[in-house]
Amino acid sequence: MRVTVVGAGVVGTMHAWQAVERGHQVVQIEREAEARGASLRNFGQIWVSGRAGGEELETALRARELWEEIGGRVPALGFRANGSLTPVRGELELAVAEAAVARPDAADRGYKLVTPGEARALNPALRGDFTAALHCERDAAVEPRTAQLALREELLKSPNYTFLPGREVREVVGAGSVRDDHGDVHHADAVVLCTGAWLSGLVRELAGPDLPVRRVRLQMMQTDPLGEPLTTSVADTDSFRYYPAYASPALDALNAAQPQPATAAEHKMQLLMVQRADGGLTIGDTHEYEHPFAFDTLEDPYDHLTGVVESFLGRPLPKIRRRWAGVYAQCTDTSRVVHRQQVSDGVWLVTGPGGRGMTCSPAIAETTANELGW
Repeated sequence: MRVTVVGAGVVGTMHAWQAVERGHQVVQIEREAEARGASLRNFGQIWVSGRAGGEELETALRARELWEEIGGRVPALGFRANGSLTPVRGELELAVAEAAVARPDAADRGYKLVTPGEARALNPALRGDFTAALHCERDAAVEPRTAQLALREELLKSPNYTFLPGREVREVVGAGSVRDDHGDVHHADAVVLCTGAWLSGLVRELAGPDLPVRRVRLQMMQTDPLGEPLTTSVADTDSFRYYPAYASPALDALNAAQPQPATAAEHKMQLLMVQRADGGLTIGDTHEYEHPFAFDTLEDPYDHLTGVVESFLGRPLPKIRRRWAGVYAQCTDTSRVVHRQQVSDGVWLVTGPGGRGMTCSPAIAETTANELGW
């Protein structure tokens, strides 16, 4: 079978990986020299802890298995089973953590409520004050800025794989055939459009104006090296308000009695933090849903995140090395893991995983391959 994958972000690259693994001939086309969208502008977290029960959690857990398997073959991915800690303060936040640990799927997530001393044994960098912490053993991380490059380097070892950068697919010219902006036609048995947040142009022509996917903008930052290991990923309790796994009467009570700080509420924020291979910290994030998006980044969210992180670490942050904004595609029905649609004869669109893209992409691609009979 011949497969054309359009898009070289993590979702597209995982589709190419699945097709090559199954013995098919693959051409992967990317309009940039390299992917530069949400697949690079994220935490690199394989985030199991907050996923909704059912399909979303099952997808994340399967993806976690696949990431570990692929990471064993491609060490440059930087896969590490680092887990996560969410420090809590006070009885209201503690009650939400206790409700999470009482979930019937808590063991699948590796949930455990730990004391401050136990949390510091897991992550000695957490020197700030807190009441307890929610530990999720199944969370993991990779290096987002280099993961696609490492996967592609491995794919290029196969004679069945071809990468064509700097080409934009402009039209479908027949069953399983597309033409790029160089005028070249690529014939295949299946075309998978993994175009991320690019939802205009060809995608709009094929899927129509009512595609149930929206774009979401975020802000993040990265520091100089911390100077010590941050051995787990770290979240704050605003992540309880954001992720569906934490919905409970205890969360309702927290929201009623202890709302988010004004800046966090205005920018729909949570803290997520992971250490990069060079020792720096990736920290975020905000969420903006209304178009048109701002073209600049705002300092108040960064100041808020800095204060939260320093309260957990009990020390000043290193110098901020870089700040950035990113845009990802999310299903408007946020309970859906991804939007997968046949948009033409032999052509499928796979988009809208939202903030699950890095986490779930291996399993999303595996499901596509299974459904298409690869």
